[in-house]
Amino acid sequence: MPRPRPAAFAIPERLSPVLLGLPLLLAGGCRAASLPPQAETAALHWPVPAPPALDAANPVLWVALASRLRATQPVELRSAQGLLTLVAPDGARYQSPSLVLHWREEPVQPPVRISRQVLGPFASYESAAEAAARWRQAGAAPVIGYPRDWEVWAAADAPVPPDLGPARQVEQLIERRAVLELRREAGPVTLSSGMTLEAPGGLRWQGGVFAGPFRLLPDAHGGWSLVEAVPLERYLQGVVPHEIGAGSPPVALAAQAVLARTWALSNLQRFAVDGYHLCADVQCQVYADPRTAGAAVRQAIDSTRHQVLTWQGRPIHAVYHATNGGVSAGFEEVWSGVPLPYLRPRVDAGSALQERFPLPLAPSQVAPLLGTPGFHGADHPRFRWTRTLDAAQIHEALKSRNPQLGTPERVSVLERGPSGRVLALEIAGAPVGGDSGSSRVVLRLDAIRRTFRQLPSTLFLVDPQGPGRWRFVGGGFGHGAGLSQAGAIDLARRGWGLQRILDHYYPGTQLLPLTALGAGFTGEGP
Repeated sequence: MPRPRPAAFAIPERLSPVLLGLPLLLAGGCRAASLPPQAETAALHWPVPAPPALDAANPVLWVALASRLRATQPVELRSAQGLLTLVAPDGARYQSPSLVLHWREEPVQPPVRISRQVLGPFASYESAAEAAARWRQAGAAPVIGYPRDWEVWAAADAPVPPDLGPARQVEQLIERRAVLELRREAGPVTLSSGMTLEAPGGLRWQGGVFAGPFRLLPDAHGGWSLVEAVPLERYLQGVVPHEIGAGSPPVALAAQAVLARTWALSNLQRFAVDGYHLCADVQCQVYADPRTAGAAVRQAIDSTRHQVLTWQGRPIHAVYHATNGGVSAGFEEVWSGVPLPYLRPRVDAGSALQERFPLPLAPSQVAPLLGTPGFHGADHPRFRWTRTLDAAQIHEALKSRNPQLGTPERVSVLERGPSGRVLALEIAGAPVGGDSGSSRVVLRLDAIRRTFRQLPSTLFLVDPQGPGRWRFVGGGFGHGAGLSQAGAIDLARRGWGLQRILDHYYPGTQLLPLTALGAGFTGEGP
């Protein structure tokens, strides 16, 4: 992938009054009559430089340990050992074992006018990316942001395809913003732009210790982020044990290391709008205290150093999950978008069960599959599960989607994919206010689990339990595409090697060293 471009992302519609001198001027279709003449030409976002391109010989990721730092609380930074050094934008250096940065407002001159159209929210980055691609085909220059949920933004006059719209129109004027201030006896030091933090003895943050160096950066939403510039291989020390578990077999740890490395490189654009590559939570990969990486984890990382899984010479979209419930999902069963040839539905078992449950799985075969033992990774605690939802829980989850939907009366599966997963789930009920409004909601793909977070996966059956109650009987935990961590652990214990496990879950891919990929060593996501 080429270097992430400085994308024209926008700030969210609602920001703290500390960040905005004016409330939302307009949202919903028409335009404001005029703005002060001193306002700049409309932009989609607060201007933020793109993160640096990666060097294939020495890749360094910019990972946000914290984003959207709250302007209501000081930022407290503590060294694990020795001194911290804060390097201000003007080059001045301030040292102490701990630093407390306070917030203050400063005027924006001239004010910045934000103008955009917004599609979303979307349940995942992948689905937002698919909508952005379709909008781009219509002649727009859309970008993806994550104010609270994934959204797609484009210029206020960009054409919107009918099957994507309608888009929300948003106008804002930023006259004041929050900046950081270091208070000293000699007087306060205002820090209005990005700064560097050096921590030779490590920085204590949220119970962990991180080596850095670090940057405090303004983001495109008008806030600030604490970002670590972390070498790729050290980054994996904070990912692998937290994603698959440090006690997993060595081959499973090695598979996780390859996939975590590959996923990071193919998703560098995910948060480029905010001036960094990746986040540290489940919207990316969980990145936590690297000190939890013991000898086995470090060996798995070292044994696969700089190796990535590729398709046609580019890093794949290396998604993975906890357990697939006995059958892997295809990409198109989880997210909107074009199917990926290496993410295919597959019964995760030996040949006998593959013959017994040929794909595409008939709807009548979902129940037998869920009741059959012998699949890979079956010892995971959520390999099989049962959940019960009542009408009140369902109504609460759906009220933002359809305020007119009254008490749910029916929950039905409308469509299943080749792996048996639910692609469309209908919830029907009497509308509020009699016969006005819609009496049904249809959730599709990743929106199902995004809406009903109690459901571990979309591989389930729905069983009515009387008026206002439904039992969901299912299998698996996570989206189901790509590697099943429970399956990989099981296969490693059976003696499978790294290459065989990767071929099993990502058929047709090739394991290559990063330096062999040339200029295209980073990917573009799905």
